[in-house]
Amino acid sequence: MVLIAPSMLSADFSCLKDEVKALAMAGADWIHLDVMDGHFVENLTFGPMVIKSIRPYTNLPFDVHLMVDNPSKMIPWFVNAGADIITIHAEACKHLDRAVELIKSYGKKAGVSLNPSTPETVLEYVADKLDLVLVMSVNPGFGGQSFNPLMIEKIAKIKTMFKGKKALIEVDGGINALTAAECKAAGADVLVAGSAVFANGDYKKNIEALR
Repeated sequence: MVLIAPSMLSADFSCLKDEVKALAMAGADWIHLDVMDGHFVENLTFGPMVIKSIRPYTNLPFDVHLMVDNPSKMIPWFVNAGADIITIHAEACKHLDRAVELIKSYGKKAGVSLNPSTPETVLEYVADKLDLVLVMSVNPGFGGQSFNPLMIEKIAKIKTMFKGKKALIEVDGGINALTAAECKAAGADVLVAGSAVFANGDYKKNIEALR
């Protein structure tokens, strides 16, 4: 069954402790944390101190997505904050293999994210080392965008590329009940959803609808 990773970008920032506890009770599988630096993307969210402050309130895996320039510098910060999975952008790394190895040296799971216009072929030489591939189905930086349908073919290509390998395929951006089904059919293992989970406050019902 597909895993659901609610994006805290859509949570109520005034009570993040309560939000992560509520998501765990509602049946979320992972907690997805979008870290934006205002440089790699034109938005600014939260850093390691915020993540560390909510870490004690759930045992769910923290899926930390670094949308930042120079991610290698920040990887140790998020290891110490309690990340279980750290995903970096291929577009932000001068030395992608080295950055992946750094994540793994801390005993954490390593992911690589691709913007919509980035071809999946950039993963070829790190494929055996990855635990996760994150396909951005919108241009990163802001929640509430519409799903890019061209990413269905991209998901399918990555699924074929990673056949027999351990990496899960995650999709982020414009996920709702309809696009969730399309992504799952194309080969997605994990779905990141923001507004589709947090809308109307019924997290359990919304997560079940995505499944």
